[in-house]
Amino acid sequence: MINVLAMILAGGRVDELGVLTFFRPKSVLPFGGLYRVIDCSLSNLMHSGIEKVGILSQYRPFHLIRHIANGEPWDMVGRNRCAAILPPFKGRTESDWYKGTADAVYQNIDFINLHKPDLVMILSGDHVYRMDYRDLIAFHLETSADLTIAFTRVPVEGASRFGLARIDDEEERGGRVLEYVEKPKTPSSEWASLTIYLFKPGLLIEALTQNAQKASHEFGKDIIPLLVQGARVYGYKHHGYWGYTRTLDEYWQTNMDLLGSHPRIDISTYRLRTNMAHREIRDRGTAHLGRSAVVEDSLFYSGCDIRGTVVRSILFPGVRVAEGAVVEDSILFFDDTIGPGAHISRTISDVEVHVAGQTEIGGSPGELTVIGRGTAIPPGIGIDAGVTVYPNLVSSSFTKSRYVKGEVIQ
Repeated sequence: MINVLAMILAGGRVDELGVLTFFRPKSVLPFGGLYRVIDCSLSNLMHSGIEKVGILSQYRPFHLIRHIANGEPWDMVGRNRCAAILPPFKGRTESDWYKGTADAVYQNIDFINLHKPDLVMILSGDHVYRMDYRDLIAFHLETSADLTIAFTRVPVEGASRFGLARIDDEEERGGRVLEYVEKPKTPSSEWASLTIYLFKPGLLIEALTQNAQKASHEFGKDIIPLLVQGARVYGYKHHGYWGYTRTLDEYWQTNMDLLGSHPRIDISTYRLRTNMAHREIRDRGTAHLGRSAVVEDSLFYSGCDIRGTVVRSILFPGVRVAEGAVVEDSILFFDDTIGPGAHISRTISDVEVHVAGQTEIGGSPGELTVIGRGTAIPPGIGIDAGVTVYPNLVSSSFTKSRYVKGEVIQ
């Protein structure tokens, strides 16, 4: 058996997700009605037999720590198994907040050396995909690569958002990386980095140590372009689904890809694990559908009480939809309540939001409406598509009867 140590980059937030990451890193954002985005990476590791994982956390780590717990939900407890949260720290030598993806791993070289791995896998905790990393490892060993990077094909339009590589097509699975450019203005390739890197430990530590003396500390921008010039860097081609969750539209669409008669994500094949103790999922009762309930093309889970109409939507445990309410094309997080006669459309609502009756929120088609956690929206309010509602607002915070696109209620 190859001794592989995984390092998950899970500690950041992005402004594009707005109020959804005010209190949590993006990796622990709820996904698919029951899970968290990071569950995809953790479940992939578990099913690939990789059981030693360091999780690099920095921004508001409480919810990530609570979700990971001791790693037991992913069978990462026991001899030679672990799921360790690795926050920034102060020690004998000067240290600081993680200054970038490369610096985060550099500050934890001791953790790498402790486990004496044959290979180090570095991966992002905020992508939705299914991959058997054993195939990637086999490709890496067969090619005698120093570094193997996983890529997926993306449309040229919009490809400049990613790190792109030109790959020598030696075989169907991939080939030598001829060129790598991080977020080029003019894309010259369709192969985008999945932020999955498989390193020989010696090369990784040497590259990180050299990079530590520089001003920028990113794998895509600083480490990989240099290694392509002098090391054996190979590209592994991933041909399955890949969901990016950096923006609200991408996050919403990735969730919607679970729905439909032929969903792009067949969640049953992902064999996702999650922490059933987080937000007391395991302790909730069964979902209840009232006599007046109408549910079409939607996902809902334990503790939901649906008496209204739910169409093309995803409801997390504990959501309550009153009789006469309509929820469509929306994502409602844990323990949201929708009052009688309310109409919710193309909306993402964070946890413990209360929407009173006779309220109109969102629109279709149009931009997404986003409601921050713990907010109570009073009856009779109209909130159009493209409005952002801040967390923890009370009824008196709403001083108008209608809010239009582009407004922020705070």
